[in-house]
Amino acid sequence: MRYLINSDAGEEDPITSQGFDNYDDAYELLKEIYGDMYCSDADYVDRPYYESIDVEQ
Repeated sequence: MRYLINSDAGEEDPITSQGFDNYDDAYELLKEIYGDMYCSDADYVDRPYYESIDVEQ
């Protein structure tokens, strides 16, 4: 299984073009991006929203 990070806007960028062999690696990158956000209702207007998904090869 391969893990990718997708942009909520569906755009390709340096983050979405990466692939990960495991969920933990993808999660760590997302944690670095959003680690400074305190709550789940944070405003994503100033930065894109990303989520990880799994993709079978």
